[in-house]
Amino acid sequence: MSDAKTAGPATTGSRWLSLAAICTAAGLVWLAFADLGVAIPTMAEDLHADLSGLQWANNAFSLVTGALVIAAGKFGDIFGRRRMLGLGIVLFSAFSIVAALAPNVGVLITGRGLMGIGAALILPATLALIPAEFSGPAELTAFGVWQAVAWGGQAIGPAIGGILTSGLGWQWLFWINIPLGIATYFILRASTPESRDPEASRRIDWLGLATIGLAIFALLFALTDGPAVGWGDPLVIGLLVAFVALVLAWYAIERNVKDPLVNLSLFRLRAYDGALTANLVMNLAFGGLSYLLVLWLQNVRGYGAVEAGLLMLPSTLGIFLFIPQGSKLESRRGGRMPVLIGLFVLAAGLAVLGFLSADSTLWLLAAGLLVIGIGLGVLSTPISNTAVGDVPIDLAGSAAGVFKMSSMVGGALGVAVLTALTRGFSAGASEDALRDAGLSAADIETAKNALVGSASFQDAIAQLPADLGRSVTAAVAAGFSNGIADALLVTGGIVLAALIVVRFLWPGRSRRESAPVPTTRKADERGR
Repeated sequence: MSDAKTAGPATTGSRWLSLAAICTAAGLVWLAFADLGVAIPTMAEDLHADLSGLQWANNAFSLVTGALVIAAGKFGDIFGRRRMLGLGIVLFSAFSIVAALAPNVGVLITGRGLMGIGAALILPATLALIPAEFSGPAELTAFGVWQAVAWGGQAIGPAIGGILTSGLGWQWLFWINIPLGIATYFILRASTPESRDPEASRRIDWLGLATIGLAIFALLFALTDGPAVGWGDPLVIGLLVAFVALVLAWYAIERNVKDPLVNLSLFRLRAYDGALTANLVMNLAFGGLSYLLVLWLQNVRGYGAVEAGLLMLPSTLGIFLFIPQGSKLESRRGGRMPVLIGLFVLAAGLAVLGFLSADSTLWLLAAGLLVIGIGLGVLSTPISNTAVGDVPIDLAGSAAGVFKMSSMVGGALGVAVLTALTRGFSAGASEDALRDAGLSAADIETAKNALVGSASFQDAIAQLPADLGRSVTAAVAAGFSNGIADALLVTGGIVLAALIVVRFLWPGRSRRESAPVPTTRKADERGR
């Protein structure tokens, strides 16, 4: 199946300018994914919101993006990938205004969710446009640049978020998207050729889209509310059952519909399945730990938003230094080996952070983040190149959509799962300290649901004598720290389990030897 393009740039310089626009668009999405966590303590004060509400504001973006990104990949195949990318930039920038003007947490959640619509259009298009413009070593380099920007956006997101929050206010986490979005849109229009699949069916599998979207929503809602209301709550149990039922229904729909949202033959590519598994787990780990560590730095260690963001930067250093090494290793040994190595190093970094405590030295934090960054850098390019660059062209849109769904859902799952684990591990110690201090049941409940350094927490313990209040605060902070450490150790175990799955799932031969060779590939379009 050929992949038609309209007239586009003919020069190498224009091609790399196009890549700059593509990567900037992707970077805006990943920055938005990562920069909110560091502003949450400030937003909790300004919007009078609790941790659960702000967690929903954080997850709403990932939830909507993850639910729609597969359909967005299909839209790119049908209507044009550059067109969908441009529309995504416009929507993402416009809906940022809603979030920036939010007077309460409900409007903030709405704005972040609407931004996810634009993000869903952006991500698969940015990936699918790279194979249409690059080939051979240049394609591998382009994917490496894309991954560097994606991980860079996530890794420096807390630092940028802290600077903007402390300097101009948290609203500028959203206002900044307007000028950057406008500039990116016009550069994209000037430098990037259109790319689409002229043979793609124009029928949209709306039933499949609704089913998978509702399944993801049910899962994330249950994971977000479970720790607060209890895992035995009928609503939580019902949502988890609904998730399983909806996934099974989606599978049945995709098997029988004439033009499925996702061609299930994609999952018969074992290398793709391995890359997808690794991508989901690495985003789960990094999304969750980033969210929790910036809260820990501010609410337990007392750092401001800027300092907390900057202290997360060692992971960025590891990522940027080792993305080229992962690309080199892939070019020699195929994608499987660097992915397995990267997962192992990621698990080792999480094990280092498993020693975290309320009074840990910052060198421990820096060392753990650096090791984690090295692991992410090694596996990033091999994953994306396998999942998008090495699938048959007629599956490219679906492949990119499913791949980015796994990224966004993985990150949202990371926040939900690691927060749930932290609450579970720290609840006993925190509740004991609050109860022993003689607080009422209502005050205990308020303090448990508030950030330990927030005004809500201080109000809950305000009636205690000063010395006892400080003792209770220290005990809750220690419990929160130990809960994070235990959650990160469990996450390291999840990564190791994923390593074993990927080891047996991904064929042992090199990626290029094991990848199926379609009857028509990207070579056709690259000759134009």
